[in-house]
Amino acid sequence: MTTAAATYALPYEHVAASQTGHVLGTTGAIGDYLHRLVITVSATATSTVSLLDNTTSHVLVAANTAIGVYSIEINTFSKNGAWKVTTGAGAEVIAVGNFT
Repeated sequence: MTTAAATYALPYEHVAASQTGHVLGTTGAIGDYLHRLVITVSATATSTVSLLDNTTSHVLVAANTAIGVYSIEINTFSKNGAWKVTTGAGAEVIAVGNFT
């Protein structure tokens, strides 16, 4: 691995389909950094993915999204607590960032 690649390497966490409020990291906290979400949609009718900054919710992929892989840049720190991801039965997520 080159020095540049090592410098920018970030850990990641898998969030399976049909999860509700999956906390990124062991406990999550204010200041956790979320770089990117890579969302794989395998069934359009149940593809909803929501991101929560503890209690503030943002829908990132809605139902009836086409089957495929979506990379969504977040590049921000949590202001309210743990990052949480909710996935429908037709979507799973790889979350990239630094989580506590």
